[in-house]
Amino acid sequence: MSNILKYKNEEQDNKSNILSLNTQNKLIIFGSLLSSLLIIITAWVIIDNTQKTILSSYNNFGLMLAKTLAVNGVDLISGKAEYYNRLKLNTNLVVKNNSDIAYIIFRDSESNIIYSTRNNEYNSDDDKFTNVIEVSQPIVADVNNSKQVIGSVQLGLTGNTMNIVGKATRNLMVVIFTVAWILSIAAVLINTLLITRQIKLLVDGVRRVSTGEFGYKIASKDLWGEIKQLFDAFNDMSARLRQYEEKNIDQLTYERNKLEAVLMSIANGVVVCDNYDKIVLVNNSALKMLDAKIRELLNSRIIDYYDSNGEACFQCDINKFKDTPLEEIESGPFIFQANINSAVVEVIISPIFDSHHDYLGYIIILHDITKEAEINRMKNSFISNVSHELRTPVTVLRSYIDTLHNYNNEFDEKTKQEFLAIMNQEADRLNKTVNDILDFSRLEAPNIVLEKTLSEIGPIIELTLKSMQVLTEEKKLSFSLIIEPNLPKAMINPESIERVLKNLLSNAIKYSFNGGRIRVRAEIDRTGNYLQISVEDNGIGVPEEHLGKIFDRFYRVETKAHTIKGTGLGLHLVKIAIEKHHNGQVYVESKVNEGSIFGFRLPLQDQESKV
Repeated sequence: MSNILKYKNEEQDNKSNILSLNTQNKLIIFGSLLSSLLIIITAWVIIDNTQKTILSSYNNFGLMLAKTLAVNGVDLISGKAEYYNRLKLNTNLVVKNNSDIAYIIFRDSESNIIYSTRNNEYNSDDDKFTNVIEVSQPIVADVNNSKQVIGSVQLGLTGNTMNIVGKATRNLMVVIFTVAWILSIAAVLINTLLITRQIKLLVDGVRRVSTGEFGYKIASKDLWGEIKQLFDAFNDMSARLRQYEEKNIDQLTYERNKLEAVLMSIANGVVVCDNYDKIVLVNNSALKMLDAKIRELLNSRIIDYYDSNGEACFQCDINKFKDTPLEEIESGPFIFQANINSAVVEVIISPIFDSHHDYLGYIIILHDITKEAEINRMKNSFISNVSHELRTPVTVLRSYIDTLHNYNNEFDEKTKQEFLAIMNQEADRLNKTVNDILDFSRLEAPNIVLEKTLSEIGPIIELTLKSMQVLTEEKKLSFSLIIEPNLPKAMINPESIERVLKNLLSNAIKYSFNGGRIRVRAEIDRTGNYLQISVEDNGIGVPEEHLGKIFDRFYRVETKAHTIKGTGLGLHLVKIAIEKHHNGQVYVESKVNEGSIFGFRLPLQDQESKV
């Protein structure tokens, strides 16, 4: 993956270089074309104006020469022969010795040619007389004290000097503007290269800053103008970003530490995974539940986790989560149960999105519900046991009642008495079960407060033993009662204490061997603050691993030795009645096949007032 990203970055850099090169060429071409166009237009305008100036100067030269000839031609037109020959000689000499004069023509006032050098010199095929520029000047003389036009002189100019000067000027201008064009192109190239280099430096600086290299500065000592201002602004921005980064890093570090502290202190397990199932964050509760060390889990895939029993606890369900449509996941978390290291854990998976709602990964919440699962199991067992405890006596009662009703005359009195005794026993059993259920509902209620009176415990114990005596006859059990003399009275609810004693005695009778002995003792405990009552038997006992849970509701010891049915409420009712309603304590001591001691302590009057 990293190689692919590196390749893509290099490809982007190459594209950027190509784009930069194209931009540079475009700038050079555009600058060259623009400067060339400006130079060509400027050169054309200057050369054209120069040509016009030269032509105008040349025409002025012809006019000046024509005026000179017009002054000399006054005598010629007046008809004086000596002047005619002399002017003719001078005119021919001027035309012959001056390459700029093609011909000279003198005309009278009626435009008749008086003298013309064209007849002698003019040749239409001669290059000298092509593109002739004609200049005409009137000849003015004083006639009767007034100036009158008596003729005109016509001068034909070859333009030779003008062409030479124009060509020399044109060549000079071409050279000047060619040099200027070369210099301008060089200036454009140099300026473009400098600007491109500066832009490359700026692009490199921006790239460095974008990758997090805040504080990077570009050297601006050889720069000037707006570019220098731009680089200085960039350096200032980079320095400020560095300052902000340092502040933000401290703030982010603080926030991250605070978040991790919160996550680590959560009682539930928290595991954060990225989009590739890799664990990026895990708290202490999760480490404890998963029975793993942090270095083993970080950067490993959660679906590859196996518990101590070799089970892949998350693989199947996380794949189901990833296959679930995103819309369905957003509507509610994905929840399932997993057995992890012999514990029952509720697993809640929720997706993680960023501010742009892009999927980043998911968070797993681990909630240990082992105790709740055990309570549910015990509750189901309780319902089953209660159903059995209710169904059995009802079935027996119905069966015996039906038998007596239909066949009463066929049984002797002794048999009828046996039937009635069994019916009475089952009725007591049914009554006890119903009372246990009612007591459980009543004693568990949070707003129930039992009415207590200052009473002696001895008479209550004796009365309870007498009522339970009939249950010992089947197993031939014996009761012994030891009451310490002069026991103080205690604040108790007599009915509740009687039911507690009945529950303890009933259990002792159930789990005692035939012919066994049950000892009941009432005394002051060693501290002198409590009245202690205990019921001791020499029955089958309770395994040590069950002693800590024996008073939990619905809890029953299920072993091969414990086959006697029950609701699992009796001892829990003892605990609620003593600890919740009498501020006392319950305890148990037991050894398998040796017997058990179940007892409770009631605070004496002074201790009760303190509580």
